[in-house]
Amino acid sequence: MNSITSNDDDAAAASWTTIDRLRSAVVELSSALRETLRDERSSAAACLQRVQVMLQTTEGDAAHSSPDVSRQGLAPWQMRRVIAHIEANLGTQIRNQDLAAIARLSTFHFSVAFRNSIGQPPHAHVIRRRIERAQGLMLSTTKPLCEIAAECGLADQAHLTRLFRQLVGESPAAWRRARVNPSC
Repeated sequence: MNSITSNDDDAAAASWTTIDRLRSAVVELSSALRETLRDERSSAAACLQRVQVMLQTTEGDAAHSSPDVSRQGLAPWQMRRVIAHIEANLGTQIRNQDLAAIARLSTFHFSVAFRNSIGQPPHAHVIRRRIERAQGLMLSTTKPLCEIAAECGLADQAHLTRLFRQLVGESPAAWRRARVNPSC
């Protein structure tokens, strides 16, 4: 019974990585569609190439995954606790040391295990989640971007704009306008 539970937990941890990659692929597909509608074919083609690489990586991981690889990552209970802590504290400072303590690992071992489990370093994951939360707030509220930045644990609106542009490819204001008033 215990080995069955362990296998189920390993499969659940592996699915996190797959879900994150598929989510990123969907975001890239929507960017490609947007660029195509704007008649910017070169940008759309670049987005589609990134999607193709993401999906090939996901298929390759499923075909070549082995139990040894999943053991190098976080255990399912560690994953659940760390992700829950990140989600509950996106509006505050989140340090790797704190996450490592939750997982009961040294900071170095935690960082390696987290990267093996999620596919990106802890800081990059936290930034991505903050930007995703900001996107949700931009769509569901009329709050100014400076308030949204503060709610998402970012220093100010400029910090939000810089990170948003890096991850999404456009400014938060332009992104919000395109989705709130799609006819404009």
